Amino acid sequence: MNIFRILGDISHLLAIIILLLKILKSKSCAGISGKSQILFALVFTTRYLDLFTNFISVYNTVMKVIFLICAYVTVYMIYVKFRKTFDSENDSFRLEFLLVPVIGLSFLENHSFTPLEILWTFSIYLESVAILPQLFMISKTGEAETITTHYLFFLGLYRALYIANWVWRYHTENFYDQIAVVSGVVQTIFYCDFFYLYVTK
Repeated sequence: MNIFRILGDISHLLAIIILLLKILKSKSCAGISGKSQILFALVFTTRYLDLFTNFISVYNTVMKVIFLICAYVTVYMIYVKFRKTFDSENDSFRLEFLLVPVIGLSFLENHSFTPLEILWTFSIYLESVAILPQLFMISKTGEAETITTHYLFFLGLYRALYIANWVWRYHTENFYDQIAVVSGVVQTIFYCDFFYLYVTK
């Protein structure tokens, strides 16, 4: 653990809480991509299967459980509780364009060919592109509520802090995970694209 990792986790959690509070306060899912939220729920589910097999720390376990609960509560809010406010017409990104390549890549490029490792790798690759339906929705409508941009800002900050975490770990521990680093850089580039869209729109 280092300061960049902790701040990255806090930023990630803040992003999710901001989104949930926005939905609960406004009783509306307007401007939020349900497809992106489904992908994030899938990311957390496949990444945190080791909850049942590997204890790292109380902090690690608690954060994993919180992320899982928040992800599924968000999906429930969008598709069940406030489904009448959900803009399905503009949330039209084709998920198979992301899922098929990510699944294929997970089997081809991983650390070890075991079910848990393949699913972990799948989660890393999927997280790097999971925001695309949300960015597609913003570019399609040309609108982004302030609260939605705060959510995206903190997600982008989380990725940037994790890159700093990897640099720190490389210099202090000589640790380097190529799959996580490359995927994280790709994801950060997409958030840069969001800031460009936000400024221009």
